[in-house]
Amino acid sequence: MKLTLADRGFRRAATVLALSVVALTFLLACSMVVNAMPSIQKFGWRFLSTSTWDPVKEVFGALPFIYGTIVSSILALAIAVPVSLGIAIYLAELAPFWIRQPLSFLIELLAAIPSVVYGLWGIFVLAPFLRYAIQPFLSRHLGFLPLFQGAFYGVGMLTAGIILSIMIIPTISSVSREVFLAVPFAQREAALGLGATPWETIRLGVLGSARSGVLGAIMLGLGRALGETMAVTMVIGNRPQIAASLFAPAYTMASVIANEFTEATSDLYLSALIEIGLILFFVTLILNIAAQALIWKVSGKAGRGRGA
Repeated sequence: MKLTLADRGFRRAATVLALSVVALTFLLACSMVVNAMPSIQKFGWRFLSTSTWDPVKEVFGALPFIYGTIVSSILALAIAVPVSLGIAIYLAELAPFWIRQPLSFLIELLAAIPSVVYGLWGIFVLAPFLRYAIQPFLSRHLGFLPLFQGAFYGVGMLTAGIILSIMIIPTISSVSREVFLAVPFAQREAALGLGATPWETIRLGVLGSARSGVLGAIMLGLGRALGETMAVTMVIGNRPQIAASLFAPAYTMASVIANEFTEATSDLYLSALIEIGLILFFVTLILNIAAQALIWKVSGKAGRGRGA
């Protein structure tokens, strides 16, 4: 089919706009590498494995921030994944038709709430509740574990993990719901026809086929948790330390950048913060690419199943 001049112009303009996003990402990465180079050259791999963060002596190590980011994100996933999968299964398989759309809208509305609002709620509601009710209870019954030892601050790793879990539930549940709906209905009918119970139908006919997509949804949630800044900064305590207790204050990579970027008075200090941002950039980029690949894999299988 012969394209008109307007069609060719539109196609080229759309191509340029699409490639500009890729170019912008590449330029962003290059800019961060260049600005982080003084820190990379001075500290090398020690930057990732040392815990000293001393702006006065210009000695920087990112291990406490990497630790805080990983632990808070894993804690958030441990709380959010079961809840999110329960929500997704209910909305996709069990809920009456009249309640599906309103309930889906309300859950997705959680993603539209600004993170600073979550942070304020965490400071004034969640942190006091944890300090005076939950943390003493956990210490009294599970205090023999290092995870539940130490003073009760209210703010700390546990509070940050709970806030993050609430923030990523809409992402994981929404994507998982779409993945479940993409599973061909014939698989459900086949399981029921073989005498499976409703739960066995969901477990074998739906969850079995949707594993890759659910994993992709979880990784998208993990990417959101890794990069969250404001809410975590307000409730995690912002102390560069590595502690086994979930009650102790901690720090994340996003939080240290937000807190200390304006205080960076030397080029090396600023470069160290940019290197932390570079690490966070590559981690979240890799996770999101992997998550999208898994979701596309499930969508492709579903499309072939419908075509058959």
